[in-house]
Amino acid sequence: MKRALSVLVLLLALSLVTSALADDPLRVVALKGPTAMGMAKMMSDDNGEAYAFTVESAADLVAPLVIQGKVDIAAVPANLAAVLYNKTEGQVQVIAVNTLGVLYIVERGETVQSVEDLRGRTIYASGQGATPEYALNYILRGNGIDPEQDVKIEWKTEHAECLTALLQDETGIALLPQPFVTTAMMKAEGLRVALDLNDLWNDLQAESENPSSLLTGVVIVRKAYAEENPEKVNAFLENYAGSVEWTNANTDDAAAVIASFEIVPEAVAKKALPACNIVCIRAGEMQTMLSGYLSVLFEANPASVGGKLPGEDFYYLP
Repeated sequence: MKRALSVLVLLLALSLVTSALADDPLRVVALKGPTAMGMAKMMSDDNGEAYAFTVESAADLVAPLVIQGKVDIAAVPANLAAVLYNKTEGQVQVIAVNTLGVLYIVERGETVQSVEDLRGRTIYASGQGATPEYALNYILRGNGIDPEQDVKIEWKTEHAECLTALLQDETGIALLPQPFVTTAMMKAEGLRVALDLNDLWNDLQAESENPSSLLTGVVIVRKAYAEENPEKVNAFLENYAGSVEWTNANTDDAAAVIASFEIVPEAVAKKALPACNIVCIRAGEMQTMLSGYLSVLFEANPASVGGKLPGEDFYYLP
């Protein structure tokens, strides 16, 4: 009798633990910038019961969290999603494209009018090993410039460091994403956008049979979590799509919410949002866009996507 009672108590305890784990908030991490900007409305509306949000400053802080299973959903650079898929042997899936191209070459003055004008120059940049590096290298090589021999690229850990270096160099050139382009232009008189990497990418892809677009970021999920909690993942996607739509339609209000989470200052967000290309593209359209983009990177440098292109199971298609 006592043994039976003990077993019953143990089973009850295990049931309570399992229930508690099932009700744990979905752990979400984003990067400072457009990915977190698109989630700001969700962060504001949530009371902490459904989601546990974290905002990090660099992609290399997010990757270990994904690999170690410490987060359930993460917003990461598009190519990093493929790298993580390969590193974890298919244990991550992409659920949405969340940011289109946001990369620009900025300078003081009028010396850069084309990619050729970058030859022999120093470019401050951040995002080594991620989308900025591979997109820049692809565009340089596509225009006959060797990124290792014909230019000097000084890689910084964070966009903020890149901005600091640019502001300290009167003749500096930098590769910056929005909203840091806006921040730079607000701080430095005479700074201008010299080249739009979206346009340069499109120029190189114009003759392709299936032209791809420059992508910046995607949202990924742990495959095990998605398999165990499809309803939570689908609910997240619906809420995220609504958050993105609201952010793009309500610039002033969105800027205030974004600033409240210290993602970027309100004045910067207000000016930068229209150029941040924040989206929530899912399912088949997501797969078409991302697979095309990753194929371009793979052809340029297989290491950029982790050595091989992801399989069909990489794409979350509910």
